[in-house]
Amino acid sequence: MNPMRAFLAAALLAASLAGCARKDPPPKPAEADASSSPATAAAKPAAAASQGSGAILFLSADTRGYLGPCGCSENMRGGIARAAAQVQSARKGSLPVLYVDGGNSLFGEQRLKPGQVPQEERKAKALADAMRHMGLAVRATGPLDDTQGVDFRKGLGLPELAPGAVKLLPAGERKVGVVAATTAAQLAEASAQARAQGADFVVGLLDVTLDVAQQAVEQPGLKADVVVATRTATEFSGEENRLVRSAVPVVALQSKGRSLLRVDLAYAPQAGPFALQKGQDDLEREAAALEQRTALLDKDINLPGTDPKLKALKQGKRDELVARRQALLDAPPVTSDGVNAFTLRFVPLESSLPSDAEAVALVSAYDADVGKMNLAWAKAHGQDCLPPAPGRAAFVGNEPCRTCHEDAFPVWKKSKHHLAWETLEQVGKQFHLNCVGCHVTGWEQPGGVCRLDKVAGREDVGCESCHGPGSEHADAPGTHNIIASPGESVCVTCHNPENSPHFDFATYLPRIVGPGHGKP
Repeated sequence: MNPMRAFLAAALLAASLAGCARKDPPPKPAEADASSSPATAAAKPAAAASQGSGAILFLSADTRGYLGPCGCSENMRGGIARAAAQVQSARKGSLPVLYVDGGNSLFGEQRLKPGQVPQEERKAKALADAMRHMGLAVRATGPLDDTQGVDFRKGLGLPELAPGAVKLLPAGERKVGVVAATTAAQLAEASAQARAQGADFVVGLLDVTLDVAQQAVEQPGLKADVVVATRTATEFSGEENRLVRSAVPVVALQSKGRSLLRVDLAYAPQAGPFALQKGQDDLEREAAALEQRTALLDKDINLPGTDPKLKALKQGKRDELVARRQALLDAPPVTSDGVNAFTLRFVPLESSLPSDAEAVALVSAYDADVGKMNLAWAKAHGQDCLPPAPGRAAFVGNEPCRTCHEDAFPVWKKSKHHLAWETLEQVGKQFHLNCVGCHVTGWEQPGGVCRLDKVAGREDVGCESCHGPGSEHADAPGTHNIIASPGESVCVTCHNPENSPHFDFATYLPRIVGPGHGKP
């Protein structure tokens, strides 16, 4: 057996032994959430088995104002509480742990409507509090951090790194230099300064997209060991983790707080340059294969109408695969004697991973506050939607449809569309502006509803969500005045990559049609 396969076998054995060791007394309440999953249990023997000296870095970037996933689909990745659990778990080991943020994290867009301001500012403050709880060492900034102005950003009190600046962080026996930049030339100059100031390992935080970052690392004079591209081009362009292996590796994280980057540093007895560990190919292939199997199970689990027993079995298998993958990620890297080495590993924040209790409390406080704030703002400042243009239909709600289409309603009531508003109420998010639009009918459309305090009668994804405003059809029924045909273009306005990552129109459509509703 070659050394890498032996290492993989040892890592998986450690995960199995960790599962057996759970007969120990239960953890203290403050640690219960970070100690309850097989994946986290596997991290403990891995940390204890670590030999030699080194450090662990966790990096986030392009979080875009996300405290957690929307929850519209099952097994969604992400969440600051899961990220915090990963960092805090690593700190239980013997190696120093640093947490760094690459920026573009506080807001999701650069311009806010007046009604969005209370919610988005409160969310940014909750993110800042969570980062402090995680022991944030330093962060770069980007345009999405300055949505509410520089003064607001600075008022959050986070340790920041200006473009072109250098920050040296103690990391056990070595120093890690973090540099921020917006151009290739600035990155090269700042990385050289970091080396001159005594940095042993240099991380470049470059506020550009991955493609631009790949060009930047080809510039002469660059002294960084790894460069993180901290910005995605569009809201939905950061759907995958990306690692480009070049002379200086370039990383782009999955956006919206869905993954962390973990950098493991292993120190040789003497200081010197760091080499990206080449012997982890088998490890990466094994982890990638487990992730692919997990993704296939996710599609089955999210398929409408899946038998509950079968769904539970598939969910159990999925959780097992996530635990096995996490055990590989948490295992200590293998290094050659006498060489300073590092590994780069993505940590997808899967739904079955633990959450940090204090971070959960911060998110819960935000959820409670923002609903009250948004409802109060709507009552004080909200404005009704504009009426439809002359000759255009208005929204009338489901009841006028029932008069002629009573046989369609049983089909609708069996679908999740019928429970759209209830799902928000169950988690206390019925007054969250980034949720409500896909859970009511006619949100912010002419003749629809534009105020959180006037949603009554428009709850759920009703007939007009798919078929368009129905006042003219209700007054004079006929095929000529049905505004919209429920094609794929209508569905993907809500069933987008973020809210419904496994959506497939041809697969989902037959699940919501029936006699009187799409079938003869």
